[in-house]
Amino acid sequence: MGYTAIDKLQKNNFDTFGIDLGPKQPEAHYPADGYDLKSAALRFLHERCEDLLFDCEIAAKEAAENTFYGKSLMAGQIPYNMQMDINRLCLERELEDFIDSGNADDAYTVYYCFFEIFFAGRFGRSKNMIQLLSEFESNASALLMKHRDHYAHSVYVFVLGMAIYETNEHFRKAYKSFYHFDTDENNTTEDRKAAHHFLTYWGMTALFHDIGYPFEIPFEQVLAYFEVAGQKRGENNPYFAYRNMAPVLNFSAEEQSTFRKLYHKDFSNIEELFAYVLTDILGAEYGFSEGHIYEVLHGKPTSPEKFAYHIDHAYFSAVRLYREMAGTTIGLSAFKKEHLDSLTAILLHNSLYKMAIAFYNSKDPAVRKQPLRMETFPLAFLLFLCDELQCWDRTAYGRNSRLEMHPHSVEMDFSGNSLHAVYYYDREEQEKIDSFKIQYREWEQNGEAGNPPRLKEYSDMSEKEARFRTDIEAIVDTSEIPLTVTAGVKAADRSSKRVYLSSSSFLHLYDFAVALNGRYAYNGTESAIPAEKLEKEFEALSLENQLSNINQAKSFSKYLNALHCFYTDKPVNYDMLSAFTPEQVDIIAPMEHERWVREKIAMGWKYGTEYQMLPLEKIPFAAGKDEKNARKMLRELLRLHELALGGEPTSGEIHEHYHSLVEPEKEKDYQPFNSMLKLIKKFDGLRIYQLPE
Repeated sequence: MGYTAIDKLQKNNFDTFGIDLGPKQPEAHYPADGYDLKSAALRFLHERCEDLLFDCEIAAKEAAENTFYGKSLMAGQIPYNMQMDINRLCLERELEDFIDSGNADDAYTVYYCFFEIFFAGRFGRSKNMIQLLSEFESNASALLMKHRDHYAHSVYVFVLGMAIYETNEHFRKAYKSFYHFDTDENNTTEDRKAAHHFLTYWGMTALFHDIGYPFEIPFEQVLAYFEVAGQKRGENNPYFAYRNMAPVLNFSAEEQSTFRKLYHKDFSNIEELFAYVLTDILGAEYGFSEGHIYEVLHGKPTSPEKFAYHIDHAYFSAVRLYREMAGTTIGLSAFKKEHLDSLTAILLHNSLYKMAIAFYNSKDPAVRKQPLRMETFPLAFLLFLCDELQCWDRTAYGRNSRLEMHPHSVEMDFSGNSLHAVYYYDREEQEKIDSFKIQYREWEQNGEAGNPPRLKEYSDMSEKEARFRTDIEAIVDTSEIPLTVTAGVKAADRSSKRVYLSSSSFLHLYDFAVALNGRYAYNGTESAIPAEKLEKEFEALSLENQLSNINQAKSFSKYLNALHCFYTDKPVNYDMLSAFTPEQVDIIAPMEHERWVREKIAMGWKYGTEYQMLPLEKIPFAAGKDEKNARKMLRELLRLHELALGGEPTSGEIHEHYHSLVEPEKEKDYQPFNSMLKLIKKFDGLRIYQLPE
């Protein structure tokens, strides 16, 4: 069924009006029984997460009061549970776009959806935490020796985890058992509750597990300065450590009280709490004490020499996320043990578990511990596994990373409670691959003396040592999810990445979306309106309408590309564009109309004008409202729009439809982009340039 509140409203509308008007669920663009990555992840959201965040008490109150508490274009227009369905549909659609593209802008809207759905619409107050990771990586990582993207990577990890939960009954059982849900798969109510729980806490774990990289990057930059000269990191090189950690670690009286109630124990800082939770979950199985793990944690930021001169971004990710959750997104009063599970899974994922708990690469069997079982700590198990598996389609920033071979895509099959993965490398690299194979055969023929030749990561997947798979198996117990990994070669298709000449070191989509929304309300005078007022009005929109503005802002570089223009924060020797000509408007306006039409189709809107003509006396909620607002509400309830198109229209048909519109409707498609010319300069100091003919 998928979206039960939408279906319920469709039936109610049919009973009220005697005809099938809507709303209707949009069609899925993936096989319902598919076991590929995309199908499995989206099926989890579509089917297993039915009724996500529904509130029966609010629904009963709506029925009793003959009113609505859900938000569409504005508050009070639709049933509350229908809004929850539409929010989940937004997440499904944005995830689908990201899986298809791997684009950083599409990763952004996945983060945005998760914040709005699970963190009570507080993205605006936490946007710096998310944007900082992307900005730091793109601007600072080129100075490192080794570094690859962690922004889109984290969304891929999120997707992988959902696919595994959906397809692996052993993991579902382990997760349900750990969190005390009924493990009987026939208990659909309990299965749905467990899926909602998993989506909430897995999302927190996966999406934010690398937000601490801005702490690791500058540390690595200093060492990279010496590594360029051929010096190894160590005591002979300068390095820095973090001081004054107390303000982010120490607990207030309120925090102490909160965690005393949760764990019946006193904690003075977050390191003590982490040490307790880790020991409670893993201590007995891995033979470490709370005091020992506290000492390890306490040295992470201040004594990198104890950790082979490395800074652990996972430590900073967990600490940074805790502060954001406690102070902004969750609030101390709503903190649960599951939140600490997510934080400790993040804390473990980089080096803490591998080097200080399991000693996974030790040559001494007496020191090396068993791989982590899914039953022991499901969130950490899944993060370890997915973090290792997600090595494709990652932008290389570091000096050496840019020269290495990395897979550009992957095909995964999750059937049979197992995982079969084929990682594809670019055919343009065939010469390197052939050279490696010759060296490898020579090594075999010479008695396999010494270390085998390597072509990272291709050799780790393609040759008999199978380092890629065996390293994973040393970290996590894969007996309940057997892995098969092979390497393939095919041409890289980068068309889906939608990469254009436009670029900026700091381009904030949220700010542009807020301003674009203001354009509709203030008709070109939005630049004079205080930013706080514009942001408050933007936050009052539903998630669906917020995303429409964000996706409009995301499309700007595509439209400029069609005009042979681009924006940049660098001075370049091209003619500057200060306003769109009528000829340029004729190009970009139909493109924006096409974006809007396809957005409406994807979200289940249909063409129709019945909301303008149906008798209001048949509509209970219309009582006491003026006709204009009642008609607007009916449009949102039916999800009909006079400018929408039905079926699967071609680009030509949509462009023809645009040219048939009256001028005020056409202006809605191009006027915002005239404003963007000013806004992009105001917000980020960018300029727009025209390429020569």
